[in-house]
Amino acid sequence: MTITINNNASAAAALLALNATETQLSQTELAITTGLKVNAAKDNPAAYAVAQNLKGQVSTLQSVELALNNGESAINTAVNAGQSVANLVSQIQAKVVQASQSGLDTTSQSALSYDVAGLLSQIDQLVANASFNGYNLIQSGASSMSVLSSADGSTITVSGVPMDVTDLGINAISLTNSANVATAMTAVANAVNMVAENLASLGSASNLLQTQNTFTSQLVSTLTAGVGTLVDANMADESAQLQALQVKQQLGVQALSIANQAPNAILSLFR
Repeated sequence: MTITINNNASAAAALLALNATETQLSQTELAITTGLKVNAAKDNPAAYAVAQNLKGQVSTLQSVELALNNGESAINTAVNAGQSVANLVSQIQAKVVQASQSGLDTTSQSALSYDVAGLLSQIDQLVANASFNGYNLIQSGASSMSVLSSADGSTITVSGVPMDVTDLGINAISLTNSANVATAMTAVANAVNMVAENLASLGSASNLLQTQNTFTSQLVSTLTAGVGTLVDANMADESAQLQALQVKQQLGVQALSIANQAPNAILSLFR
C-alpha cells in the first residue's frame, strides 16, 4: 500500500461523498420547509415550466370567477328588489280591487288613493336602491351588463329589466272615479305580468351565471390539483429521506475523519 502525505485519495473521496450528501440534505430540508419538491426551474425544468403555465391559467380563471360572482350578486340584488316590487304591485292591485266596489264612500276612496300613492313611492325607492357594484338592472333606462365568463374573454350579457312605476305603466293610476279605477285595474294587471316576466328573465340569467361559475370553480380545482402533482413534495417520503441523509451525513463525517488520520501512519515508520 502506498502511503503519501501530499495526496490523500481516501480523504478526497470521503469529502466528495460528504458534499454530495450535504447537497441532498439541503434539497430535502428545503422541500420540507416549503412543501415543494420543485422550488426552482433547476430542480425539474419540465415540471416547473408546466406548473408555471397551469398557475397562469388558474390565475386567469380566478379573475373570471370574481367577475361571475360580481355578476351573480348584481342579479341577485335586482331579483330581491324585484320580488319586493312584485309584492307591492300585488298590494296595489288589491287596493284597486277594493276601490272598484260600488257605493264606496269618499273617505274610503281617499284612503285607498293615499295607500296606493305610498306603495308607488316605495316601489321607486326600492328600484333606486337596487344597485350592486355600480349596476342597477331594474332602474329606468337600465342598460345591459356584460359579465366575463371564460378565460378567452367571452362574456354573458344580462339585459336590464326596468321595474320603476313609470316603466310598469302604473305611475299615473287614479281611483277618483269608476272609469279611472277600471283603467287602473288594467294597468296594474299588466304591471303584475311585466314584473313576473322580468323576474323570470333575471332568474334565467342568474342560473346561467351560476352554472358557468360552478364549471369555472371545478376547472380551477382541477388545475390546482395538477400543479400540486407536479411540484408538491410528498412529506412522508421527504421525512424518511431526511432521516436517512442525516445518518449518511454523520457516517460521512466519521469516514472523513478516519481518512484524514491515515497519513499519521507514516510516523510509525520513524519510531
